[in-house]
Amino acid sequence: MQRIHLRSISWLALALFGFAAIYFLTTTGVINPFYRITLMTIMLNVIYAAGLNLILGVAGQFSLGHAGFIAIGAYSAAIFTKEMDNSTLGLFVGIAVGMVIAMIVALLVGVPTLRLKGDYLAIATLGVSEIIRVLINNLRDITNGPAGISGIPLVTTWELVYIFLIVIVMIIVCYTYSSSGRATLAINQNEIAAEAMGVRVTKYKVMAFVIGAMTAAVGGSLQATFIGIVTPSDYTFNRSIDVLIIVVFGGIGSYTGTFIAAILLGLLNLLLQDYGQLRMVIYAVALVLIMIFRPGGLLGTWEFKFGSIVNRLFGRKDKEAVL
Repeated sequence: MQRIHLRSISWLALALFGFAAIYFLTTTGVINPFYRITLMTIMLNVIYAAGLNLILGVAGQFSLGHAGFIAIGAYSAAIFTKEMDNSTLGLFVGIAVGMVIAMIVALLVGVPTLRLKGDYLAIATLGVSEIIRVLINNLRDITNGPAGISGIPLVTTWELVYIFLIVIVMIIVCYTYSSSGRATLAINQNEIAAEAMGVRVTKYKVMAFVIGAMTAAVGGSLQATFIGIVTPSDYTFNRSIDVLIIVVFGGIGSYTGTFIAAILLGLLNLLLQDYGQLRMVIYAVALVLIMIFRPGGLLGTWEFKFGSIVNRLFGRKDKEAVL
């Protein structure tokens, strides 16, 4: 019990330190409004990639439908923030509605499609994402069609995104190391053996898929009310690939790797902005080199664990792996 208490305090202290560091850099002007866009992009990408890493790295389901769930959250927040007098309240209502819609869609899609594996599942989830985008494109009375929705109140701040980031990552990590998460991981390692041991395979696959979809919707809502405009072209196949690259780059199954990859790729995009179209070539070459020399990603499946540090500081010799 004391060890758990120390871990909780350690993680809380790290989160507060991160918040204080960003606050200091923004108030002193080191992170100016231009760099703040990169900061927001990195934090939002961590939210997207953490959810996809749960689906891909823990559940072992190759999904290419993340863009569709991001779009659901984005349009939900855009509609409610514009229609409600209180834009901040509209954002939270939009997040809630987006999460519910994403959950329903994920359930409807997950139950039949998660029985598929590998490329077949990837194609199925990609098809669902495209269906969502086409529906958004054609529901002109609600979504304004291909023109999208502009003039969205800019109510999202970096502080709000940071809080959501910490909460979402905590939920995902806690699920991963819970009994349900362990069952999901067992399915990933050997589905036949897990099912033989009584693990309800479909249940845990769908559970991970739903959590990933809901977190994507939250990120989409925050992004829409930060940028101020959403269009169907923002949520194509390429958007799903962008998130997938972060997961693979950092290491499939490693949330620490997700953080590091999102930061490195965000900074790389910032540094290469002056090179125009050439930056995409340099960006692609960097990714190819990483995949050649680190095929498992930067960190593989390695996770940063406070438990080992706490054990060393307090002289504990427990062999049990802890968070």
